[in-house]
Amino acid sequence: MMAELAVAMPLVLAGEQGMFHMPTPEEVRLQPISRAGNETGWPFSADEGTLACVWAAGQKVVMFFEGRPHGLDEDEDFKPRGVIVTTDPVQLTLGNIANRALFRDSADVAERLRLVAPFVTVGQKLCDQPPGARVGHGEL
Repeated sequence: MMAELAVAMPLVLAGEQGMFHMPTPEEVRLQPISRAGNETGWPFSADEGTLACVWAAGQKVVMFFEGRPHGLDEDEDFKPRGVIVTTDPVQLTLGNIANRALFRDSADVAERLRLVAPFVTVGQKLCDQPPGARVGHGEL
């Protein structure tokens, strides 16, 4: 018991979550983002959405969720697709296989990495915000 407590205490003091921590909605950090009209480095197929930072598998994970389509009525159900935004090529490709259409077409993984890298940086800044933070458009 004391050994487990000694191992867990630094994680608790650092504000870290365990490997099997299930995040609550109050812990998610959010920031709306959208493509500028002349932006050529936009990596997503949706022109607007939300960057989110949440704990998963013992680490902070940055994700992009597509925005609600403009023509969709408010009473219609909408479940946004999401992708992991990372510079890890394995997570970027295999981790996003279910929703890979949410990325714009790219020639190869290297090009996709180059396109998502700035959003990884913004996402990491978002992860540094307090749990439950909702950052305004373009604040980070």
